[in-house]
Formats: sequence, C-alpha cells, structure tokens
Amino acid sequence: MERKIVLKAQDLTRKVSSPEGELTIVDAVSLEILSGESVALVGASGAGKSTLLAMLAGLDLPTSGQVWLDGRELSALGEDARARVRADRVGFVFQAFHLVQSLTALENVMLPLELTGRTDARDGARTILKRVGLDERGGHYPRQLSGGEQQRVALARASVTRPAVLFADEPTGNLDTATGDSICQLLFDLNREFHTTLVLVTHDARLAARCGRTLTMSAGRLI
Repeated sequence: MERKIVLKAQDLTRKVSSPEGELTIVDAVSLEILSGESVALVGASGAGKSTLLAMLAGLDLPTSGQVWLDGRELSALGEDARARVRADRVGFVFQAFHLVQSLTALENVMLPLELTGRTDARDGARTILKRVGLDERGGHYPRQLSGGEQQRVALARASVTRPAVLFADEPTGNLDTATGDSICQLLFDLNREFHTTLVLVTHDARLAARCGRTLTMSAGRLI
C-alpha cells in the first residue's frame, strides 16, 4: 500500500511575548510524516516539542508557517473548521490523562464518537474498552481507576474514531516503569492494527527507540 503524506509542516514558527521580549518557541520547522509511520519527538525540556505537537494537531496556531493534516491546511482554517478536523482525524493522549471526571470510563470513550454524530457510540466504545482490557471497568469513574487504567481509557478514547494521526505527549510520564511499558505496547499495537500515524513527545529513550523515526529538537529547531 502506497503511503501518503499525512502531516506536513512548512517553516512553522511560534513566537510569544515575555517580560524579556519576544521569545521564539518553535523556529522555522519543516517536516513530512507519512501515513502509518511512528515518529518520536525528543529533546531537552523547553526545546519546543509540546508547542510543535500542539501546532501540528491544530490546537495552537503558528505565528508564521503552514501545517497540513490529512490534506487540509490547518493554518488556513477557522477555529470551528479546525475543531471538526480534530474531531474527525486526530486522537490525543496526554501525560495527565485529561479524562472527564464526571463521566464513567465508557462515557469518556463514547464522547468523541458522539461529537461526530455516530449513533453506535456505546457499542464502539465497549468494543475498544474490551480491546484495552477494561471491559469490566466501563462503569467506573476516573477516580476509581488506577493511573494505568486511566491511561488505557484515554488511549481507547483517542483511538475509537480510528484517527489519521494519534498525538501522544509524554504518555508514560505519570506511570511507573512496568505500567508505562504495558501502555507503550498497547500504543504500538493499536497503531499497527488501526493503521494510524503515531507522533509522540517523550523523554523515555526506550519508547523513542520503538518508533520508526526519531526527530530531535533543540532551542525550537529540528537538528
């Protein structure tokens, strides 16, 4: 199967104002990522990795430069249109899980399906919760789940729409080594099964080594 470019950045730059003057967080980054690839974004704290990830995902707008996600130029879209692209084509896994505390595990996973108007949200959510080993925990609230279980719910929620790109920002950062390893395995298994493109920010050298490609950032630039 021929791979297409699913994510492209051209001269992507993000500047912010500070008491010391203008700071450049991401500096003229250009890259191309193919469908089905797994790419690790590594570098020291403050290198600009999470800011770059947010712009690639359409969560943040660049000061200058362009981003294309699955053929759509995100930087040319309004907020509502970017939100629709994210809902349809993007999944997110964060270090802090970001589950909705007032919803059960099942309801958290149903959410992205409901937002895209799917009528089979409950069945779809149940299927993927079973895939991540939590079919017995669907009625539990996040506070009733361990950190590893919460991240499995977050991973199920991110994957349930079969996104074109799954973005993961330090997905094992809040977990012990054994739990983190099991989450990593699940991340790569789902990536392979769903033919998703995986882009992850990590400080974990072992996790980065499992990706097909590693991009290193320093002072806002790819090196």
